[in-house]
Amino acid sequence: MENIGRFRDFVQSFTQFIAHVGHNEERVFADGKAFLSELITHDDWLPEQFANPNPERYQQYLLYCDPMERFSVVSFVWAPGQKTPVHDHTVWGMVGVMRGVEFCEEFGLDPETGRLNDGNTHKLTTGGIDFVSPRIGDIHRVSNALGDRPSVSIHIYGANIGAVRRHIYEQPEGHKKTFISGYSNTVIPNIWDRSSGSVAN
Repeated sequence: MENIGRFRDFVQSFTQFIAHVGHNEERVFADGKAFLSELITHDDWLPEQFANPNPERYQQYLLYCDPMERFSVVSFVWAPGQKTPVHDHTVWGMVGVMRGVEFCEEFGLDPETGRLNDGNTHKLTTGGIDFVSPRIGDIHRVSNALGDRPSVSIHIYGANIGAVRRHIYEQPEGHKKTFISGYSNTVIPNIWDRSSGSVAN
């Protein structure tokens, strides 16, 4: 049974936090990390339909979008062997792994040639949190590091990320193509119904 009340509490707390810190990215990362860490530490709240992998491609499920589009919360689900293209975000983002292990490859654009340079690589295990933004590094590729089961991470972005114009990059030339990702779902979790025991936690 999903403890959807935990996610409702997170949404309410993070909304108050964003109202206080606004667009101060350093504060968002320094103090906002605790909200995401607390959320992914408890794997009892995400409805299963928003954790289901698709054999064709990784899934990006919208869980919540702030009415003013100041932030959005998304679950990403990778089946074994799946990965994103090399892409950017153009806004701040925090990524927390709730199930499994993810592998991240970072890239940078050469300011003179425009070519894509390889950067650091790292694994993000369950409970780990990553940060992205144009200020600290915004181009990466993420894949499921496990060969036998899906990985699931919870992302918070400083916009309605499914509606943001972003870029996919070709290697190594750095040619970029604009895209708007959208979402894999047409419905979002109902965090506001307290009429039954399953949602009144």
